[in-house]
Amino acid sequence: MTQETMAPEIPAARRFDTKVVVVLAEGLVPWQELNVTAFLMSGIAISDEGLTGEPYRDADGVDYLPMLREPVLVMTGDGALLQEARRKAASRLDIALAIYTRELFATGHDEANRAAVAAVSSDDLDLVGIAVRGPRNAVDRVVKGARFHD
Repeated sequence: MTQETMAPEIPAARRFDTKVVVVLAEGLVPWQELNVTAFLMSGIAISDEGLTGEPYRDADGVDYLPMLREPVLVMTGDGALLQEARRKAASRLDIALAIYTRELFATGHDEANRAAVAAVSSDDLDLVGIAVRGPRNAVDRVVKGARFHD
């Protein structure tokens, strides 16, 4: 095998100092799970500089957008767990937090989404998903009790 045809050496698995977790409410239908996850991750992606890696380029020279540089875990939990995780995350300065409420399934644009959230107090939000990013141990404590999505 020549140098040009050898596969690139893959570095040992990296352990990131931070962790990204999406927690979805139990009972959502598949399109809702995907929709909520996509919207929540858009918030996480802009929560801090340097979260994305370099742009991708295929062998033909076609460029693609960069993606998050660290893995994303998707988990599930009931409404009480989501609310408790939201409360814990909101109380910490080192945790980035994105939320998605049930009312957002019925809105049609960003302004309406923000108005729907603004109309409800924190403790009364009907959460169907949250995403958090922060130090690994802190995120683990925030989402304690959530199960890996199956």
